[in-house]
Amino acid sequence: MAEPATSKHPRVLAYLFFAEMWERFSFYGMRALLVLYLTKSFLFGDKAAYAIYGSYSALVYTTPVIGGLLADRLLGYRKAVVLGGVLMALGHFAMAVQNLQIFYFALALLICGNGFFKPNISSIVGRLYAADDPRRDSAFTIFYMGINLGALLSPLGCGYLGERFGWHWGFGLAGIGMLVGLFVFLRAQPLLAGVADPPDSALLRRPTALGLSAQSIVYLGTLGALAVAWQLMQHGRIVGTLLIAFGIAVLVGLLLFLFRLKDRVERNRLAVALVLTLFSVVFWAFFEQAGTSLSLFADRNVDRHVLGFHIPASQFQSVNPLFILLFAPLFSALWLYLERRHKDPSTPLKFGLGIVQLGLGFVALYVGAAASRATGVVPWFWLVLGYFLHSTGELCLSPIGLSMITKLSPKRITGMMMGVWFLSSAFAQYVASLIAQLTGVKDAGSAASAMPRPVDTVMVYGSVFGGIAWVALAVGLLVILAAPFLARRMHGIN
Repeated sequence: MAEPATSKHPRVLAYLFFAEMWERFSFYGMRALLVLYLTKSFLFGDKAAYAIYGSYSALVYTTPVIGGLLADRLLGYRKAVVLGGVLMALGHFAMAVQNLQIFYFALALLICGNGFFKPNISSIVGRLYAADDPRRDSAFTIFYMGINLGALLSPLGCGYLGERFGWHWGFGLAGIGMLVGLFVFLRAQPLLAGVADPPDSALLRRPTALGLSAQSIVYLGTLGALAVAWQLMQHGRIVGTLLIAFGIAVLVGLLLFLFRLKDRVERNRLAVALVLTLFSVVFWAFFEQAGTSLSLFADRNVDRHVLGFHIPASQFQSVNPLFILLFAPLFSALWLYLERRHKDPSTPLKFGLGIVQLGLGFVALYVGAAASRATGVVPWFWLVLGYFLHSTGELCLSPIGLSMITKLSPKRITGMMMGVWFLSSAFAQYVASLIAQLTGVKDAGSAASAMPRPVDTVMVYGSVFGGIAWVALAVGLLVILAAPFLARRMHGIN
């Protein structure tokens, strides 16, 4: 049950903050190493590595739809989060074993575990507040700081250990981080006051026609999902087809639900949530170059000597979360300040501003690459400037998007809509891998030492970054122009 509005946030928010922080520590620690691991350890070519990364990322963001639905209808949020945490910890530890089949199964564990963990811990945060509580955006921005604190620390720790001492050390540290996050969440149980319990505990335990309880069927189904994900990671070409089919099925189901809603206000709010979710696909498809093309761009074309230190490429992925941590409190305070004065920008306007800033970040990357044509070596500050603008754009869109889903969705499908939010990211991740493949410059089977010359690759990356910039700026301006129309259909929810 949501708490009445006060000037303070519920104490349990701090526990959820740290649980999510450690879970994201494990997730982003693995992400910082994944493409580098594929190209340098398994000797995959650029395009093959991007394809595996894209298939993994797409499935990671697809499974939350199912995990959110199961939590809404059967498991409850607490059981779903615990199950997801256990699967993800096993996956990270399995990544430490350098065997290709075990590697694929480790990715399957992470995919299924994330499906149970990610949407449901966010849904718990939303259930702590009433729909019109002005603390909601502030709470999700604080929660988002936990995500980015984990994302800041993990490339520094996992990236350093993985690149300097061995990949298994980096992946092992990610697994430890997941166990710590699970422990923190379990410690928070007395403070949840029933908001994460199953909707019907008796139904969950009642035997079905198969002679098993619904809970047992969920666990057996999870084993089946692991087998499917394991195979999909080895046949990535069909992931895109399945993703499109699954997305269409979910969209049709939601549209049927939308048209059957009798309450006009609920119908309009849900429609706005779906429109903004579609626009978020553009943002994340470009933003998620961080784990693919930007990672190899940093490794091959960026001068990484900073204040006398040579920084591993994976550690540059800490720059974005560092900016998030520095500026999230300012954005959180800004939204509350403007709300008290009735000048808070609408959610659609924040989305548009976020996409425009993302586009400006890619303008900076293009300028840095174009100015370095002669040598192919880009000064590090251009990469940092790009990440800075990506980060301010992210703060206008991502935590606001999480809050938007919980505010605009009918309560009976909040978990599923949180999953749909992550499903949109699944499409974005898959599209991001296709965009990244435009920058592929190393063939499969090349020797690890056969690094392409920086002067030959700098504008391969730069031209793609320039194209992204134009598209992002155009889409951002379109959303800004449409913001008043969309805001009116939110019926008083900002």
